Amino acid sequence: MHLFKHILFCLYFMALLSQYAHAESTNKVVRVGDVITIILPGEESLNKTFQVNKQGRIILPEVGPLTIVGKTEKQMVAMITMSLKSVMQDLSHLRVFISKRQLIINIQGYVNQPGEYIISDTDSVQLALYAAGGLRPGAQLNRLQLRRGDEITTFNYKSFLDSGDLSKLPTLQSLDTLFIPASAMIGNIEQEFDTAKLAQAGDAADDKNAVKVFGEVHEPGTFSYNEGASIVHVLMRAGGVTRYATVEQIRVISNNEPRTFNLKKYLDSGNETLLPKLYPGSTIFIPKQQEEIKFGANIVYVMGEVAEPGAYEGKKGASFMSILANAGGPTRFAESRQIRVIKSDGKVINFDLSGYTEGTNYQSPPPVESGDAIFVPEKTDMNEKSWLKIAPHRAVRVLGEVEDPGRIEWSDEMSFLDLLAHVGGPTVRADTANIEVVTPDANGRNQVYIFDLDSFMLEGKAESTLPVIRAGATIRVRDLPLDPTDNKSQWVRQTSDSSIYVFGQVNSGGRYRFTNNLHFLDILAAADGPTINADLHNIRITHRNQKYSKVSKLDLALYFETGDESLLPIVKTGDSIYIPEKDRTWIDETTESTIRMLGAVHKPGRYRYNDSMTILDILAKAGGTTDYAYPEKISIINNSRHQGQARTFDLIKFSRTGDYRLLPALRAGDTVYVPNKDESILANIRLGFKDIFQVLATIALIGAL
Repeated sequence: MHLFKHILFCLYFMALLSQYAHAESTNKVVRVGDVITIILPGEESLNKTFQVNKQGRIILPEVGPLTIVGKTEKQMVAMITMSLKSVMQDLSHLRVFISKRQLIINIQGYVNQPGEYIISDTDSVQLALYAAGGLRPGAQLNRLQLRRGDEITTFNYKSFLDSGDLSKLPTLQSLDTLFIPASAMIGNIEQEFDTAKLAQAGDAADDKNAVKVFGEVHEPGTFSYNEGASIVHVLMRAGGVTRYATVEQIRVISNNEPRTFNLKKYLDSGNETLLPKLYPGSTIFIPKQQEEIKFGANIVYVMGEVAEPGAYEGKKGASFMSILANAGGPTRFAESRQIRVIKSDGKVINFDLSGYTEGTNYQSPPPVESGDAIFVPEKTDMNEKSWLKIAPHRAVRVLGEVEDPGRIEWSDEMSFLDLLAHVGGPTVRADTANIEVVTPDANGRNQVYIFDLDSFMLEGKAESTLPVIRAGATIRVRDLPLDPTDNKSQWVRQTSDSSIYVFGQVNSGGRYRFTNNLHFLDILAAADGPTINADLHNIRITHRNQKYSKVSKLDLALYFETGDESLLPIVKTGDSIYIPEKDRTWIDETTESTIRMLGAVHKPGRYRYNDSMTILDILAKAGGTTDYAYPEKISIINNSRHQGQARTFDLIKFSRTGDYRLLPALRAGDTVYVPNKDESILANIRLGFKDIFQVLATIALIGAL
């Protein structure tokens, strides 16, 4: 009996629990991220789960989106059932309920994997950060932010890590945003952090409440304020002071009141009343210890490019070399040829240490006394913009067509070739036969030289023939045209005494660079040779470099026929070459160089003549005789200085015999006349008979009348 009563009591109690659970379930409010389960036998499209999206909706097949966020579970079931009735008839077995409670959280900032995450509604901030891959080194733990709509809540996550008190963490809701700021210690540059040092430093970035420590400490930065912490504690968190710190003059500013703190005195006495009180926002500065300036009767100063410049004890007997060695010696950037010793009275002594060590400079190291200064200058690099470091009285200027022009430091051990090699040598366009050198002599007056480097190299001359170079000199290497025909744009750069002028019937006439080692044919080839209209028999060369006027004539056609080199003239710079046109008009020819052709020829006129021609050549050039010519009585009038001489030539007789002895001698200036048939004797006789017959006929006519 008692057992039966006990069973009835248990069943009643379970029924009460079921009713309570059902009531509690129906009072649940739908939130963003919740999972809704729908069960309807026979409908595969509905037998699944649906998550409430960020807009508070679920999307049902054949129904579309339904906004259910904020509804109780009972209200949600009624809404879904009503929506499904419009598309389905039998809903007697429909079940709808909230199967899982979830949160959609957005995590931003200094985490390993920022983004949007779905977590359980019971998860804390720590589990949300774990879902984002955890915090990155350098995250600011005491200033985490929870953003919910327009409201921002700041909480101290480090305090939770220190105590484990969950009440210090805010409760999360769907659509919350967790923002993790970066520590101010990282500045604007991403860097790796030592987590141990980061924890020691406190990772504070609140400029208003943090304690700022800078100056001669190992790890300056901004530290979180801890109430009751002393300045010694803060300095320890900053890694302690460096060996250069002035611990007697530490500056502390608290509540806008500056104060000086003597750390050494506190450490010596242990009196805690000497410790300044710190407040939120305090500033601590540890100044650098200033080294005492050394001066005195035995001090020598070493400056410039040495390993350890500074003031050194110049004991009695200390030499230049010992003091320089005591300073670590010159560095690899030192210009050891120009070391200067500045005496206490202002006098300057130059010393060539490199030459002394090489045995080329026999000057002894200068004496050094107390109060003197040794200055080792920096070596000037050709590629640096520091060329002004070379004083003008030590420099040589190289201009023009060299690989690396500029101001070069000069040493008397160098020669002209050393200088040219130092600037990389001439370029391919350099006129190495006419290098201009302007150099001062011993009295400071400039001397001008023209140096032929080509001749020096080809003839193997001695170095004593090189131009003398001194500091302050200027060398200019002129340029040549880009190619032999490039003379129109470059001729201004050429001097008259180094050029050849080519005119007339050539393909590229103009002004050409020329050296005395070149040949006549070289300059003719540079002008691209004669044209097809060139008169190669009458080339004229004007020699302008003579004390008197001289013009020579060249028969280039004869040279090509015979190969006789003696026919070619010797041309030099300044000369001009003129190649006339082949078919010039007779007006362009002088009387003394032509033959006149008159009478019954096809092309009468003046024709150029030379001694190799005969009357047959002249007749051929005139187109031959006409059909009305009387070739038996061709007249040749010779041009004589005293009187004219005339001869006749029978062309018909010559053509029958072929006797060249019958050909008359011709000279330039002669006249050849071919008469007409009407001028022959038989023609005159026929004309006379014709006149007689006409007279007799007239007389007979008169008598008949």
